[in-house]
Amino acid sequence: LVRDGSHVAGGAGFTPTFTGPALYTEKTHFQKIEFKDIDKRAAENREVDIEKRANDGWVAMVQHYFASAWLQNDSQAREFFVRKLPGQPGVKADTYATGMVFTLPTLAAGASEAHEATLFAGPQEENKLAKLAPGLPLVKDYGWLRILAEPLFWLLDKLHGFIGNWGWSIIGLVVLLKIAFYWLNASAYRSMAKMKAVAPRINELRERLKDKPQEMQQEMMRIYKEEKINPLGSCLPIFLQMPFFMGLYWVLLSSVEMRGAPWVLWIHDLSKPDTLFGHLPYFNVPIGPLPLLMTLSSLLQVWLNPQPADPVQAKMMWIMPLAFSVMFFFFPAGLVLYWLTNNILSIAQQWMINKQLGVN
Repeated sequence: LVRDGSHVAGGAGFTPTFTGPALYTEKTHFQKIEFKDIDKRAAENREVDIEKRANDGWVAMVQHYFASAWLQNDSQAREFFVRKLPGQPGVKADTYATGMVFTLPTLAAGASEAHEATLFAGPQEENKLAKLAPGLPLVKDYGWLRILAEPLFWLLDKLHGFIGNWGWSIIGLVVLLKIAFYWLNASAYRSMAKMKAVAPRINELRERLKDKPQEMQQEMMRIYKEEKINPLGSCLPIFLQMPFFMGLYWVLLSSVEMRGAPWVLWIHDLSKPDTLFGHLPYFNVPIGPLPLLMTLSSLLQVWLNPQPADPVQAKMMWIMPLAFSVMFFFFPAGLVLYWLTNNILSIAQQWMINKQLGVN
């Protein structure tokens, strides 16, 4: 398998997916080889560090959504190689190759021998890849959260089989995750609400004892103890569930099933940015309702949360969502839909808890 070193535009821009050669054996499992690592080894006149020989395995060239792979599932000795090809007429200077070499038996006069292999070239549809060769679904780039991303994709796929639309399936999966983490989130949001309720007292205390930091700290801890507030209580529950939502992020980023998949109204492709309102002149920033709603929901979350006493920190709390929202204008619509749904459900839960505790 041969290709040049260019990276296909894909992913979310800020988190590009893997492009390059890969190989798999039962002993070493899945191994990706970056083009830059091949270049480095070539400059040092050394071979790429891979498992050279095995009785099983396959080689592949991978890019966002697609892969090509040579497959030979029978137990048979083979030798793997990954190399940079020397520049020559008709071959680009940054061209790379990966493959398998099989040693065929010596044939007697009149004898014959057949050797067969399968070439796969197509989309990284996980369920289909699993039927072709052991480990082949690993070409789908889930980053370092594969252990969570794989079961999340399985659940998303089951929802799609029931609902029949990938957009609504994304919303359904986020709802299920929010239900699973409801009490964990409730603990965090209750802590945030209490922090917001005592914020005026804390601010008055900071102003009154600003020249006595030790006494101020003692008084703050006394207030927290009286109100049964854990200052870290709002952080830990959210931190514990972040890997699951990041795993879902990689599922949506890497799944070719989103390519060309419509949701509703103007969203005809969940793998592309929402561009209903066109692009900003000069900067070529895609503009659409989904990322705009995402930005507004992030600002609403800031308003619901307790404000830091430090004016600079308080200002940064409002600036950060605006700064991060720039990324969402470039993100695929499916990713923005996922974050927007998560924000809306979080806002609803936080608002209900604030209302229960009488916090404005």
